[in-house]
Amino acid sequence: MRMRLMLLGGGNALGQALIRLGAEEDIGFLAPRPPEAGWDAASLTQLLDDTRPDAVINLAYYFDWFQAATVSETRLAQQERSVERLAQLCQHHQVILVQPSSYRVFDGSRATAYSEKDEPVPLGLRGQALWRIEQSVRATCPQHVLLRFGWLLDDSIDGVLGRFLKRAEQPQEIFLADDRRGNPTPVDDAARVIISVLKQLDCAAPLWGTYHYAGNEATTPLALGQAIISEAASLHPLAIEAPTAQAHAAQPDAAQEPQHAVLACKKILHTFGIKPRAWRSGLPSLLDRYYRHG
Repeated sequence: MRMRLMLLGGGNALGQALIRLGAEEDIGFLAPRPPEAGWDAASLTQLLDDTRPDAVINLAYYFDWFQAATVSETRLAQQERSVERLAQLCQHHQVILVQPSSYRVFDGSRATAYSEKDEPVPLGLRGQALWRIEQSVRATCPQHVLLRFGWLLDDSIDGVLGRFLKRAEQPQEIFLADDRRGNPTPVDDAARVIISVLKQLDCAAPLWGTYHYAGNEATTPLALGQAIISEAASLHPLAIEAPTAQAHAAQPDAAQEPQHAVLACKKILHTFGIKPRAWRSGLPSLLDRYYRHG
């Protein structure tokens, strides 16, 4: 890798997966520690002035955007301002910006898979913030790659998977939607995609734009929950054998979560040659790592 790569958010689950995978391929990252209060416009300005990388992979707010149960409007607004400043700095220093986004930019009103050409209409605060961030990056920094991911699953104790497994240890019903659809995407698979994109950008291929990536085989939260419990039961005692089906409209997060969140991944395949991997094949190592951490 000729490019000097800077990773913001090297301490979170996706950042760690990226560092792990990079090490296997002899790809290193500058992964600076964030300031005590997190990255803001001033600290980012200082950082890029001092380091001048060739590309920045911005995973600084990964947990809030992809794993947290809720995020305050104030916090999202601060993150928006920081990414806007980061995009300005990348444009000023001619640095490539690799920026994650999410299926949450869509409202889930259509039953067919969303492509990059479909107009975003986000539902909740997170989706709205991510859509504004996308627009800001596009307008400010032409040398960008925006990666919209599906339902990301990682091994963090308090992430989406961790919260589900904690509930499964208690003798209680877990209600999951059987009429909501999306693509589970293990964090290692997301890291593989980012590495593949970086390799091609390293060859000076100007493949700027927005791309979708999500694990192969769309499914429902109910079927995903069943698959997780089946796999996890061999590693750790659980109190329930299967989740209970419930309608999307009855779920507490129905106003924020798109009912249909399946992403079409043809563009990333045709542009970068990245093929979707089956999410089921990533569950064993993900759960093994989760229980080893826990």
